[in-house]
Amino acid sequence: MPQLDPYLALLAGGHGDTLTLADGDVATLLKDGAARPVTKQPLAAAQLAALLREIAPADVAASIVPGAAAAFRYLAADAAYQVRAGERDGRFHVAITIEARGTAPTPGAGTPAPSAATPAAVTAAVARPTPAATPGQFAMGPLDERRAASRVAIDNLLRSMVQRKASDLHLRCAEPPMLRADGEIVRLTDNAALTAEDLEAMLVSIMPDRNRHEFEETNDTDFAYEINGLARFRANAMRDRHGPGAVFRQIPATVVSVEQMEISQEVQNLCYLTKGLVLVTGPTGSGKSTTLCALIDLVNRSRSDHVITIEDPIEFVHPNKKCLITQRQVGVHTTSFKSALRAALREDPDIILVGELRDLETVSIAIETAETGHLVFGTLHTTTAASTIDRIIDQFPADRQEQIRVMLSESLKGVISQTLCKKVGGGRVAAREILLSVPAVSNLIREGKTFQIPSVMQTSRRLGMVTLSDALIDLVDAKLVEPKEAYMKALDKQAFANMLRTRDHDVSFIEPEAAPSSARPEPPAGKGAPQRPAAARR
Repeated sequence: MPQLDPYLALLAGGHGDTLTLADGDVATLLKDGAARPVTKQPLAAAQLAALLREIAPADVAASIVPGAAAAFRYLAADAAYQVRAGERDGRFHVAITIEARGTAPTPGAGTPAPSAATPAAVTAAVARPTPAATPGQFAMGPLDERRAASRVAIDNLLRSMVQRKASDLHLRCAEPPMLRADGEIVRLTDNAALTAEDLEAMLVSIMPDRNRHEFEETNDTDFAYEINGLARFRANAMRDRHGPGAVFRQIPATVVSVEQMEISQEVQNLCYLTKGLVLVTGPTGSGKSTTLCALIDLVNRSRSDHVITIEDPIEFVHPNKKCLITQRQVGVHTTSFKSALRAALREDPDIILVGELRDLETVSIAIETAETGHLVFGTLHTTTAASTIDRIIDQFPADRQEQIRVMLSESLKGVISQTLCKKVGGGRVAAREILLSVPAVSNLIREGKTFQIPSVMQTSRRLGMVTLSDALIDLVDAKLVEPKEAYMKALDKQAFANMLRTRDHDVSFIEPEAAPSSARPEPPAGKGAPQRPAAARR
């Protein structure tokens, strides 16, 4: 691989507008007028010439010497670049700018395969402007130019999504792009409606090869996409009655900490356990992945252990800090959650994160793993702590439920059930119901009396347990959430309405409407009074 490729990838990822190389100076990225060095040692003119010869076509490479003027086009795997070199202020100077993002064509279909004499992905010319490639050179064809343009288009939409602080980007045929901002769908009316052809090209331009084949065969696929320095995105591509469509969920480029998320100390303490099962639950889009990310980051900063994550797809990327982090993606690095979980037991883990407890076998292995001396984190799509326990037990056949109830009573250490509420002034905030394992809770699970768990949670707030209603009323008291929004998220609405009334919050939205002022009492039946039909009197 040419030595300049890693630095050019920074341009393709949006980290800079120009890469400059100068005799006696370090390599520098320029972005919006600001310069950032990307090498530690200054480069000599001879080194610059050698670097350029690696990426120049054979007929140009021979003429590149320190101080000589040259201009050519370099097509790498991620983008096409314009390269210009020459004398400036008495020094040999090189400027490289990005021309278009895209992928390099593969040999075949009329494209000559790269040879040792001609570097793969190079098209060049000495004169300005750069002319078309001569026969035998490796040029970007119309298909690749279109793919590069499609990738730029989808990147721009994702950048707009991040700038507007939206959580999701929805793409549908015959509709303009749509964002989910603060929980609401908003159409980008400044953008034209997407055609099936354009949307398909945009999706294919960023899909890994495996997902392209899966999309063609099943009309559904999940994958992750990253724009360097901006964010990662979890993507689902599918087809509906109008044609292709997609949803992109934003995953922040930086890992969110427990301090930033204001996760309670009692929940943080779960990260210091040596074994047990910790579940983060909630409906789709409730922030389960972000909460798990914060907990794993706390482990990574405070413990010296081996953490294995099994995800579909990999969302937050965790760099190794004090821990060794192994991240595996279902469908890429392993065939399924259950097979990866089985294999993890032979990989010397201390902590295992299972992105989703999808099926009976995965749940069974996770519980057994938690019992045998490992700390297991997992997620479920349930709305309350008590319903989480019931959901797990009900997955098993009747003849195994008693055994699972006993195992779960011993291995379950905590359940965090959360839902997102619209925040006053914009944004969203999480209301978290927290169940922690205490002897009373373990006994109720063992005896099959999970319906009594909410009562234990209400009387154990000093231990860090919080019911959903208490979490919601705390947000209302703190003026972070409107009473109506909290009421809509509450499960026991009558009890929550009473909580609002006792705290003197506005409950006009749930009070019965007053009778209209224009309504007059009906005169008594008698002489001169209009008579109602018999049916009406009844």
